[in-house]
Amino acid sequence: MTFCKEVRKECDHLWQASFEHPFVKGIEDGTLPVDIFRFYVMQDAYYLSHFAKIQAIGASKAKDLETTQRFAIHAAHTSTAELSLHQSFMKILEVTEEDWAAFEPSPTAYAYVSHMYHASAGELADVLAAILPCYWLYYEIGERLKNAEPNHPIYDRWIETYGSEEFGELVYEQIARMNQLTEELPEARRNELKDHFQKSSYYELNFWDQAWRKESWSIETIEKVGV
Repeated sequence: MTFCKEVRKECDHLWQASFEHPFVKGIEDGTLPVDIFRFYVMQDAYYLSHFAKIQAIGASKAKDLETTQRFAIHAAHTSTAELSLHQSFMKILEVTEEDWAAFEPSPTAYAYVSHMYHASAGELADVLAAILPCYWLYYEIGERLKNAEPNHPIYDRWIETYGSEEFGELVYEQIARMNQLTEELPEARRNELKDHFQKSSYYELNFWDQAWRKESWSIETIEKVGV
């Protein structure tokens, strides 16, 4: 079994929870409150600004020029296509300069980005293991929702983007690269890379949830547990 098939199977419970999260289901049927999506888009713009930088770190860690070029292209894609998508959403959602001046990343967004930077201190395989779930999970969601009809200008475009053939090509390229990088690695090293992948899968699930709850650093957003 390839590394990606193995780790995808091990993380299936996290991915299934993402598929069934009310945020994702709300995009599917068009019922997601716009204010929640607005919160998500701002957090995701913060995340993607760092995701592109981590892709660039991957380019610097590549051992051949072709891989350096490909990671640089992926970073450019994030910086242009993804952020352009979000900028169009910002206009529709009426996000102002004042909103950005008051913006701060949620605890989950901050932790997810910190996790990716921590992983990027290692080798190229560490970088890719940490960023691959974002690619792959979004594509699987896009594929699952491509026949959905939310009849909403934002949600229709979101589904179209992540279920597109162009995006799928980027995903499959990185899956193939991850499998290549992990060939013949000892089990202990594979487990290190699995840990990066699993943590990112966890954070992906919690990224929907932080938006759903409009998570902030205030203790009022923390669910109180009875004793």
